[in-house]
Amino acid sequence: MDCVIEKVMLKTFLIIDCFLTCILYAKFPRNTLIFHYMTKKIINLSLSIFLIFSMISCENKNQAKNGDNAEIKNIIFLIGDGMGLSTVYAAMTISDHPLNIERCTSYGFIKTYSLDNYITDSAAGGTAMASGKKTNNGVICQDPQGNKYKSILEIAEENGRATGLVATSAITHATPASFIAHESDRDNYEAIARDFLDTDIDVFIGGGYDHFAKRSDNLNLIDSLLKRGYEVDTSLSMIQNSSAIKLAGFTAPVNNPYRLNGRGDMLPVSTEKAIQILSKNRKGFFLMVEGSQIDFAAHNKDAESLVDETLDFDNAVGVALDFAEKDGHTLVLVTADHETGGVNIVGGDIVSRTTKLYFSSYGHTAVMVPVYAYGPGSGKFAGIYDNTAIFHKLLSLSGFRKRI
Repeated sequence: MDCVIEKVMLKTFLIIDCFLTCILYAKFPRNTLIFHYMTKKIINLSLSIFLIFSMISCENKNQAKNGDNAEIKNIIFLIGDGMGLSTVYAAMTISDHPLNIERCTSYGFIKTYSLDNYITDSAAGGTAMASGKKTNNGVICQDPQGNKYKSILEIAEENGRATGLVATSAITHATPASFIAHESDRDNYEAIARDFLDTDIDVFIGGGYDHFAKRSDNLNLIDSLLKRGYEVDTSLSMIQNSSAIKLAGFTAPVNNPYRLNGRGDMLPVSTEKAIQILSKNRKGFFLMVEGSQIDFAAHNKDAESLVDETLDFDNAVGVALDFAEKDGHTLVLVTADHETGGVNIVGGDIVSRTTKLYFSSYGHTAVMVPVYAYGPGSGKFAGIYDNTAIFHKLLSLSGFRKRI
């Protein structure tokens, strides 16, 4: 449509230019100075007007593609578990190029406390963002009395969207579980795995194979997945080469190792595969991607792995942003469920790309964590707000109808 408008504008200004030129030819002799002066003025005026309208048209196209005006069909929600502001800046310092996170156009902060604790855990933090409601630490997407909360992923399914989860931890771990399961204890991994079968999720990729296949109740959920039409892959190469429309991808018996210890590019590769599968749904999709082991490294006070896991997570952010830039109808949201490690930057050097970190805690902290957004609706995520507002903003922007 914008190209058509530009062509009409160009033709209009050419007609105006010709009209003014005809008047000029009729009024002044061609060999006079005033004729040449007026000709130059007409040409410059025409070009100026055309350039102004072209810039306005380009700006409108950019707004439609990256601003708040375009329809949102797809949501890619990336969570760096335990990723605080100091962790992000440490990764910026180490990296030899700008982080993909820096491509985001809107920034904010969220408060992360849970229903029963000033310092949240991943279960309560994930639940708050997935459902818009607080719960106690350790509880997965329900209240402390066992009443289930409906997650944004479940609502997306009800609205005909494709859905997916990707994580470097077990896919049954607290954060991804908060979007698909309902359990009183985050450590009930086998129960969480069983909850996957109560949904129609299109693709999930991560560790946790044993929670589906080697269970204490002797149920074989792998057979159940196959009966429901899933392709079940058990290696990254199988996942990469898959042409399935429903995929259960397992990359480890439980949690994957750190990237530095052999996981490789599992996270960005899996993110790309999930988007490839989910984008086949014409109505759109919801995808949650977790860089789980930023948190693991911070708990271990492992500075090298902490920064590397953050850079790996940022590569997955880059995959999401690349898709969003081309698509024009995809909102990309990047945040954390909480900060881990009380990370402080106590030294370093920009030129040599080094940083020295100090961990004030082995656990989580209560500090606010950053939010980064890109695409239509991104401006709604600026400011300071509660983590539960993430859900409500997503629900409002997506136009999803929430069924009771």
